[in-house]
Amino acid sequence: MKRFPHLTTALVASLSIAMIGCADNEPSSDGPISTGPPATVDSHEGHDHPTEGPHHGSLIELGAEEYHGEFVHDEEAGTVTIYVLDSAAKAAVPIEASEITINLKHDGKGEQFKLAAKPDSGDAEGKSSRFISSDKELGEDLHSEDAEATLVLSINGKSYRGKIAHDHAH
Repeated sequence: MKRFPHLTTALVASLSIAMIGCADNEPSSDGPISTGPPATVDSHEGHDHPTEGPHHGSLIELGAEEYHGEFVHDEEAGTVTIYVLDSAAKAAVPIEASEITINLKHDGKGEQFKLAAKPDSGDAEGKSSRFISSDKELGEDLHSEDAEATLVLSINGKSYRGKIAHDHAH
């Protein structure tokens, strides 16, 4: 029967448009429907960003928050300690290194300071999550108003650098 060919075509087209409209507004049981490029995701959304480490030191972001360093400057003892921490900045991450480096730039010159491994009690044999320097000059240089300090270390064969923020006011 070819009585209403245009009506049938119009009905099919209307139903198709209605189904497409519903697909954009309702989830499908067959999985998500892609309507274009993915939305930009805020990488900081959905997780906490601690501002202080477990030893009450300032945090150093390593990689895209793959790891953190915790910077503790004990002026009384004359030491600078770096703790290597996980992405949440809570658990120690012992690494295979006998030392790590702080590159420091101030007064127009650059210097390097080595921090020796001093394994914490929970660190596995041959690894350390704690590194210490008793170099008096490092502590003094960190107080320079124009001091720019960067932590440099390797974790599982990958090199990391992180800016050390130090409060010059105390």
